[in-house]
Amino acid sequence: GSSLEPEERSMEPPAVPEEEEEEEEGAMPLSVAPVPVGCQLFGYVGIEAVLDQMKIKTMKTGFEFNIMVVGQSGLGKSTMVNTLFKSKVSRKSSQPGQEERIPKTVQLQSITHVIEEKGVKMKLTVTDTPGFGDQINNENCWDPIIKYINEQYERYLREEILITRKRKIPDTRVHGCVYFVPPTGHWLRPLDLEFMRRLSKIVNVVPVIAKADTLTLEERAEFKQRIQEDLKTHAISVYPQEDFDQDPEDRTLNDRIREKIPFAVVGADQEHQVNGKRVLGRKTKWGIIEVENPAHCEFPLLRDLLIRSHLQDLKDITHNVHYESYRVRRLNESNRPG
Repeated sequence: GSSLEPEERSMEPPAVPEEEEEEEEGAMPLSVAPVPVGCQLFGYVGIEAVLDQMKIKTMKTGFEFNIMVVGQSGLGKSTMVNTLFKSKVSRKSSQPGQEERIPKTVQLQSITHVIEEKGVKMKLTVTDTPGFGDQINNENCWDPIIKYINEQYERYLREEILITRKRKIPDTRVHGCVYFVPPTGHWLRPLDLEFMRRLSKIVNVVPVIAKADTLTLEERAEFKQRIQEDLKTHAISVYPQEDFDQDPEDRTLNDRIREKIPFAVVGADQEHQVNGKRVLGRKTKWGIIEVENPAHCEFPLLRDLLIRSHLQDLKDITHNVHYESYRVRRLNESNRPG
């Protein structure tokens, strides 16, 4: 018996049991999405030039920033806006000589300016709300403000859903609302709470204590603590919101800001001589309150938040959160049968 001829072997793959075949057919492929791997460059490529390109393009086209100021008459809203941008951009400054009368209802007035600094152009729109909180009966005085903010979202949405869209849609959406709290030294009024509760859902609200130089340092600290307790008790989320912190660094920075909110601010659009320097401030019998001195007030913190550190973040949250929720709601309404 034994044969010296080699065994015949089949070239076909071994048979797989039916159960295993079925499992393999239904199973997900084992391939995983490629993970980006750091690659060592052998020389200079020029990828960093993208930042320069973006900067040049932004400087050519400029950008838009829309801010709203809300508060009772006499709290220094116009002066604060002029101090923020170091120019006459408020409603009162743009319309000199007109007699200021308290309107019977809330009226919204917008003024647009183009501000340029070191070649960067900014189209700034300031919306004032004369008449807010000035009546005996202030019921629903926030309705015109909510209507105005939603109208700007609606205007942007109509441009966005056109078949032939503009290359750059004009942006009139309110990116930040600075709410002026009267320096009473007590608790927030029901009007303040109700306004911030309603508005914080549709716009970035930044509360400030107006004319903080009327309070002592102890009164200011106590008032600020009471306001923070009020906001926490009524679950009012003012800017910067904790839910939108993207990474640990942002959270650390924003936590420091949240400890200081509401900012105790003083506005002034007149310059005074202090130790041989020209400074913005308010002159009193006891000396000059320097607006840009952190030891005197927290105006520099407000300016840094609105312009120097969080301006782009204000615009991003407006577009990605507040406008997005409005857009979803409106499109759901239009798609609803009947």
